[in-house]
Amino acid sequence: MSSDNHVPLSQRTGVLRVCVVGLFFLWGFSTVLNDTLVPRFKALFALSYTDALLTQFAFFLAYFLCSVPAGLLVARIGYVRSIVVGLATMTAGCLLFVPAAASVLYALFLVALFVVAAGISVLQVAANPFIAQLGPAATSHSRLNLAQAFNSLGTFIGPYIGAWLILARVPVASAGTTLNPAERVLQAHALQTPFLILALVLALAAGVFAAFWKRAPGAGATDARAGIRETFVLLRRARTGLGALAIFVYVGAEVTIGSLMINYLMSPHTLGLAAVTAGRMVSLYWGGAMVGRLLGSALLRRVNASVLLTLCALGAATLAMLSALSAGAVAAAAALAVGLCNSIMFPTIFSLSIEGLGPKAPEGAALLCLAIVGGAVIPPIAGRVADATSLSYFLFVPILCYAWIAAFGLLTRTRALAAPGSALSVR
Repeated sequence: MSSDNHVPLSQRTGVLRVCVVGLFFLWGFSTVLNDTLVPRFKALFALSYTDALLTQFAFFLAYFLCSVPAGLLVARIGYVRSIVVGLATMTAGCLLFVPAAASVLYALFLVALFVVAAGISVLQVAANPFIAQLGPAATSHSRLNLAQAFNSLGTFIGPYIGAWLILARVPVASAGTTLNPAERVLQAHALQTPFLILALVLALAAGVFAAFWKRAPGAGATDARAGIRETFVLLRRARTGLGALAIFVYVGAEVTIGSLMINYLMSPHTLGLAAVTAGRMVSLYWGGAMVGRLLGSALLRRVNASVLLTLCALGAATLAMLSALSAGAVAAAAALAVGLCNSIMFPTIFSLSIEGLGPKAPEGAALLCLAIVGGAVIPPIAGRVADATSLSYFLFVPILCYAWIAAFGLLTRTRALAAPGSALSVR
């Protein structure tokens, strides 16, 4: 390993730091496009809510299958090279939308989304611990929340642009409408343009990071030859194991609400909006997370991270309950406001869970990113609840998720989990 690898991260070029933060924006933007794909696919293929949410299942399944290999990749070749691999994989996934649209097959769209998410899982594993290490450990919660604010900027802009490119250019068919073959082809082909544009942007980003390939070839790599078994042993560490469960339910809750928000706002029970208008309003949900992360970055320098996490989780559960049990503007506003409470949860859970891991940080990050598979498991459960009861009641699934996150926040204040090196009693 070259001597350049031993240069402290804090001394690396400012341009590289800015580029890494830009990754948070790119994968946030890419991920949230799924929210506009759900109503499009639902109408295009005449799907139930359960089947339409297979888009999220395919997307987040990639985290489950790819995160641990991604952690091993980062440990072997370092942050910079892993980032190039992740961006190249995302580019390939976006390009797969062309044959998927040409064939008008739902399964091929799901494959394309899986490949995009596989690339994002590599970026998540590389970028989150990379940002956490760019400064003192005492301010890692604040620093990761600030970086995640750029992720939220992507999720804020994404629904608005997605509504324009995916929903507005070709109107979404109303519920119960059967499309003829020509209409199906037209609506399917409307999905190519946004993903071809995204593929171009991702390819350019990969080129930028490739320029750092020789300058920082092993940034973040470790001398230890990590293996899959050694990675999963970290789950016996209490903060990491229980933190992974908290990430699982958090992503599931966030994705569930974001995925069904357009249909929720289109429902006569709430606002009865048109698809394009509802799609644009989803930006408020993700925009709340962006504002909250900017505020949270400052608050976490003064307020204990565990306490703030617990308060935000309880706030999200309360707002979701209010929305489920009300109607009209109140129900819509409460659901959208959940985004503000979501804001600091992911980065705070993440940084709490990897505290004290040191050179094992890439493997710990891989386990936490593997837990993002909650975005594949929980939304279909919520979709089944919506199909079996009414759309409003899907919110009770996220409410249960937020209850566990609040419990995790409280547990990290106890003696058993307070120390970064604490471990579960299981051997």
